[in-house]
Amino acid sequence: MYPEALVKPMKAELTSAGFEELTNKEAVDAAIKASGTVLVVVNSVCGCAAGACRPGVKMSLEHGKKPAKLATVFAGFDVEAVNQARAHFSPYPPSSPSIALFKDGELVHFVERHNIEGRNAAMISEHLKMVYDEFC
Repeated sequence: MYPEALVKPMKAELTSAGFEELTNKEAVDAAIKASGTVLVVVNSVCGCAAGACRPGVKMSLEHGKKPAKLATVFAGFDVEAVNQARAHFSPYPPSSPSIALFKDGELVHFVERHNIEGRNAAMISEHLKMVYDEFC
């Protein structure tokens, strides 16, 4: 498990942009099962999270259409919450960072780590904007 001092500023990068920090199973289930669209970001200390995922997700929110609810869990820190979120990501294997979009409790789009690595923030943002146009 990562030390809180390391994780805190990385969490703040998303929570300061309006993401709800989910830290237990109940919070994850409540967020995901909410009606409407919910974006869940599995945050991490990985370099691709810092260099592309978090900035790309934040940029995507400047789009006209966006998810109704924003939530995040942190891999390697909020273990219970991450495990519960991943239980909703089936059939996708564990991946961090990753991005999931739910609509009325159903997973409708998933971005795995290998779809984040090697892409810059603008590319991730543009991808998410297309997803929002389709589902939000």
